[in-house]
Amino acid sequence: MAGHFSALLSAEPAGGARVPVTVLTGFLGSGKTTLLNRLLSLPELEGTAVIVNEFGEVGIDHDLITHTTEDTVLLSNGCLCCAVRGDLVEALCALAQRPGPPLRQVLIETSGLADPAPILRVLMGDPAVSRHFALRGVACTVDAVLGLRTLAAHAEAAQQAAVADLLVLTKTDLLPAQDKAEGGGIGPVLQAVARINPDASVVQAPAGQIGALLELMHRPQPPGRESAQAPAYRPPASRAGALAGATEPVHAGGIASFVLVRDTPLPLEAFAHWLDMVVATRGVDLLRVKGLVCTADDPGRPLLVHGVQHLFPPPERLPAWPSGDTRTRLVFITRGVDGEALSDTLDILVRRHARAAPA
Repeated sequence: MAGHFSALLSAEPAGGARVPVTVLTGFLGSGKTTLLNRLLSLPELEGTAVIVNEFGEVGIDHDLITHTTEDTVLLSNGCLCCAVRGDLVEALCALAQRPGPPLRQVLIETSGLADPAPILRVLMGDPAVSRHFALRGVACTVDAVLGLRTLAAHAEAAQQAAVADLLVLTKTDLLPAQDKAEGGGIGPVLQAVARINPDASVVQAPAGQIGALLELMHRPQPPGRESAQAPAYRPPASRAGALAGATEPVHAGGIASFVLVRDTPLPLEAFAHWLDMVVATRGVDLLRVKGLVCTADDPGRPLLVHGVQHLFPPPERLPAWPSGDTRTRLVFITRGVDGEALSDTLDILVRRHARAAPA
């Protein structure tokens, strides 16, 4: 019987215009709500629905909101804010069916202790949601003063950073002047987040944070369709091989990242069987997987693959490679997964497929 990914190859990805969704996460006290307040004061956010992923947590300053109903508030710039009281699916479906002008986008703020993975699974895998909404990206705030200690002590903080497309370092202005001048204050934090998620974009300067968030929210392509030079698909210089091995984690949860790169097209059947096996055996530890795959049956059109834990939406065939780099590049952010073993297993299945193929 075909595994989860193999069964998706014949499924049609959700089509039509869908409302983009950006997830804003970050550990307790990392400045997530302060950043959200700054963002929601902008006229560019008109027509944006904001879902706060924890009942009772007021994620917006009182002077910025005007209450209209028990569950809905109208912001001074025209944004709509829903306080989630239970099922995220119901909240999103209610937004999709609300009367009035169509939504431009949705911004979900998670609680400080939340693992973002369930939210990403809802956006990717629930048919009622994915019919109307598409994940645009994940931003994570990291406290520049306390972040190193937090990442080491709390697995939730490491998981939040691991799934992010954009890492926003907050409170850099609170670092001692001498530390900032010598680079010692922020350097260890940057090294820590690079170990967890070396493929995320990082913004440090307060003046650039809002711009980086807006760029993430408004980029024209859905997640995974970025240029091949975007961080998600750009192997660092130290990764110029078949496998970029994960560095030893120095934080809670054993979270690490590696990139699988293949120079030659992969047999689609062998690749699908390999990913079936990975999902079946280590799905709970796949915090995020995303990348472009060059398959032998259609090397001119890359297969866009992304998933969270056991859940992968139907892969899409892009009409063309976004750059001249046509290699397979798969970014894995995992918990305790041996990247070399995964790479070796893929090679074994490819060789088996070659031996079984008719002459």
